[in-house]
Amino acid sequence: MAKVLEVNKLSISFTQYVQGLNRHDLKVISDLSLDVDEREIVAILGSSGSGKSLLAHSILGILPYNAQVTGELKFQGNVLTQDLKEKLRGKEICLIPQSVNFLDPLMKVSEQAIGECQNDREHDERKVKQREIFDKYGLDESVDDLYPFELSGGMARKVLLSTALMNNPVLLIADEPTPGLDSQSVKETIEDIKNLKDNGQSVLLITHEIDVALKTADRIAIFYSGYVIEINTVENFKNQQNLLHPYTQALIEALPKNGFKFTEGVQPLEVVSGCPYYENCPIRTDKCETSIPELVEHDGIMIRCFSYEEGNDGT
Repeated sequence: MAKVLEVNKLSISFTQYVQGLNRHDLKVISDLSLDVDEREIVAILGSSGSGKSLLAHSILGILPYNAQVTGELKFQGNVLTQDLKEKLRGKEICLIPQSVNFLDPLMKVSEQAIGECQNDREHDERKVKQREIFDKYGLDESVDDLYPFELSGGMARKVLLSTALMNNPVLLIADEPTPGLDSQSVKETIEDIKNLKDNGQSVLLITHEIDVALKTADRIAIFYSGYVIEINTVENFKNQQNLLHPYTQALIEALPKNGFKFTEGVQPLEVVSGCPYYENCPIRTDKCETSIPELVEHDGIMIRCFSYEEGNDGT
């Protein structure tokens, strides 16, 4: 199956100046690698504020001016240069932003979905398509003339989704689409995203909600302290023994159905010299303190742990 998106060793840092002219580089994403196939939903699962949204902004080419980026991004086999990102975003690559504040408070939602048009004919054609998509997601004609402040949280999310779908994107990036929604709206959002796959589209889902990732995605990339530490299938998450990284196992143990088992420690805020999970890891070795493991494949699973390096069976 062809790959729609490839992220190879992406690192993102920000140049900051503290106490006058003292320059400081804050590294937020390190050595991030993953891919998304045709008709696939891949979730990036990590804690709030861990830098997940920066991946979306990097793909779209909307990082702030002080961002320093290394690594490579490809879309349908083509390297994503800044020019190509600007050409594709809003068309073949679309974003469902995490905040409804992305909606213009002074414009009716139907006109926001339709977007800029060259002439009346194009506007009329896009109006028909806008109404079809709104109908598909349960937004009747009364919604067309509403302003964002008149929408419920669930309706606003559906407007954002509908707007992103107006140009039939090949890849849809859903950035935290469920926070603040009631349980019914969360359920509807999950179904909406899964339907995109059925319609032939690919989805990169960014979330900190384990349950949403498990119910929506085909594969889940576990994000920890700026690193992807494991990429595994949702099917394997049904059996904890099929999860390789200690942090991934700890996440599942912390679910309500597993008794809220807590793990001591916190994610490091600054760059560390060794494995970012070293302080909390139950299987750490001296090597883990000073060296960072590569993301390698083990039985079809991508894992960042010295226990699964070449010649080691993970036991």
